[in-house]
Amino acid sequence: MVNDLVIIGSGPSSLTASIYSSREGIDTTIYEKSTIGGLAAMTDKIDNYPGFPDGITGFQLADNLKKQALRFGTKILFGEVQSITDCKQYKKIIVDNIEVQSKAVLIATGTNRKKLGIPGEIENYGRGVSYCATCDGAFYKDKKIVVIGGGNAGFQEAIFLTRFASHIDVLARSKVRASQSIRDNIQKYVSNGQVTIHEDNIIKQILSDDKITGVSCLENGVEKIYSAEGVFIFVGLEPNTIFLKSSSIKLDKRNFVVTDDNMETSMNGVFASGDVRSGSTMQIATAVGDGAAAALCISRYLSKTI
Repeated sequence: MVNDLVIIGSGPSSLTASIYSSREGIDTTIYEKSTIGGLAAMTDKIDNYPGFPDGITGFQLADNLKKQALRFGTKILFGEVQSITDCKQYKKIIVDNIEVQSKAVLIATGTNRKKLGIPGEIENYGRGVSYCATCDGAFYKDKKIVVIGGGNAGFQEAIFLTRFASHIDVLARSKVRASQSIRDNIQKYVSNGQVTIHEDNIIKQILSDDKITGVSCLENGVEKIYSAEGVFIFVGLEPNTIFLKSSSIKLDKRNFVVTDDNMETSMNGVFASGDVRSGSTMQIATAVGDGAAAALCISRYLSKTI
């Protein structure tokens, strides 16, 4: 059977596209390899998404989008896409080593947390090193932790972690880059001594014995060690496009997917939307808009191929 549309990924952009496409009667299947809602679902609170004056948790927003997509008939399946091949009349998608055929494909795989690439990081992943505060924060009740990252994500996750940790050292690799509103939100935790912010750090190593013991760094040129039982890393995002490396789909220098004005990639019938797309603003609101625009472009494309 040849599907009308296969969407890869299940973040806000993907789910929005599926709402539009399924509502138009386009047979739509989403493949997701891990978490429905992507990084948005793992965000404690989203304060800048329109229509929610008091904010909304990432899980609630993702769950609402999922329910709406299912209501219109979207099929959501778990599976990891390994490749996409253009077979002219259809696209061949390999999912967990099984071939799936579709007339059109939407790549909406979003981004993932960047790694520091320092000693002790990969070795201790899941054993004290984490990239998700909402996933792992509760394991650090009354413990000292280090948060690495001086941008919005680092500060937001540090604020969430104050629910559990006895003290948090936030290590910014340069100057603090978080927005003023988020800086204002964290200030009360700085004032009461639960959070300490440090700038100009070169992170050298995550220290461990049988468990995490701390972080070694150069702070303003001075060697320092911050003791901690957990390390949370938020130093930017990278696109989930490894599965496209062997395809003919064009990527930019940072490995984001290049599209034209119709959201179409260099492979005919394959589109991209959301954070994975080159030029994305990395905001949920624009990812949702991208998803809607992509679905409309895909609808026009399918109408020409019938």
